[in-house]
Amino acid sequence: MKQKIALLVIVLIIIGGSIYVLEKQKQGPESADNKESEQNNIVFSPPRAGENGAPELVGLTGYINTDESISLEKLRGKVVIVDFWTYTCINCIRTLPHLVEWDRKYRDKGLVIIGVHAPEFDFEKKFENVQAAVKKYGIEYPVVLDNNYKTWRAYNNRHWPHKYVIDATGVIRYDHIGEGKYEETEKKIQELLAERGEEVDMPLSTVEDRTPKKVQTPELYAGYEFNLPRGQNIGNDIGLQKGETVSYTLPERILQNKIYLEGSWTSNPGNLEAAADDAAIVIDFVAGAVNIVATSLVPSEMKVFLQNQYIAEEFAGDDVQISSGRSIVPVSSPLLYNVMRGEHGRYKLKLVVKKGFSFNAFTFG
Repeated sequence: MKQKIALLVIVLIIIGGSIYVLEKQKQGPESADNKESEQNNIVFSPPRAGENGAPELVGLTGYINTDESISLEKLRGKVVIVDFWTYTCINCIRTLPHLVEWDRKYRDKGLVIIGVHAPEFDFEKKFENVQAAVKKYGIEYPVVLDNNYKTWRAYNNRHWPHKYVIDATGVIRYDHIGEGKYEETEKKIQELLAERGEEVDMPLSTVEDRTPKKVQTPELYAGYEFNLPRGQNIGNDIGLQKGETVSYTLPERILQNKIYLEGSWTSNPGNLEAAADDAAIVIDFVAGAVNIVATSLVPSEMKVFLQNQYIAEEFAGDDVQISSGRSIVPVSSPLLYNVMRGEHGRYKLKLVVKKGFSFNAFTFG
């Protein structure tokens, strides 16, 4: 009996640890034909430290803070970070302050950061949306759009975020998947800059590491091309009906870590879209923060309830506005909206939206 209990404890620890590790990164397309790659279980091996020269930037579709002349060949002699990201990925967003600080601190020492923006959702392919995100997050280093995953595939990349640190000779000397290890990464930057003769004997950056340290609800997708392959069907008994509009009712029991719908919703490949006013989303989750990737056909308001009441100011996310006892998030552009931020724990969130509102995913922190 004791052996069975011990085995069960070990299994639970492994599962919890796996969720924690996955939440620090987001798995993305394995190739330009990512769906086929996933189905065929293709295993890719990204270039690693000290092997061959870093792959060139190829197949780019847009340029921000730079132009078409940018290339790794022309940057030979510099230390370069190639950072794969996408602008609604919370894991990427939490790394951006560190990249912005390194750019400020080491640009004059010979560091060049290149943000390779590889989209997850279709709206992330739009130049104007990426440009707005670059401005929002204070990014002044070059950002290139890799809408067709050509550079992503050249690196055999599979995750957002993923940083490749390249030395002055063009060789990848270090890479890191996901969040965290900022001190280790910065030490490598200093080491490679010193190799090219720069004086970098300076304190490490003090930007806060906001990587989640506790087990939390994993990312939950809305579109059937994203959630069904991951075994993430919604919690309502009827489930998703591909391409159909369904009127949902909430069951008596709400299970943890599942999306539940109330009212009329249309199931699309990449999102769920409210087909009538007063449609609602309910989630029982474990985390200290909740974000939703959402947009609306016309400017709209999303009502935010926590524990069956309008969310209080102490738990309101960065995008929540509280007025006259109502807590709402204005929704228009396709963005990641922070709806809740507080102490880590278990909560029940309800969002009430209007016709034309759609959402792609929930992420937690």
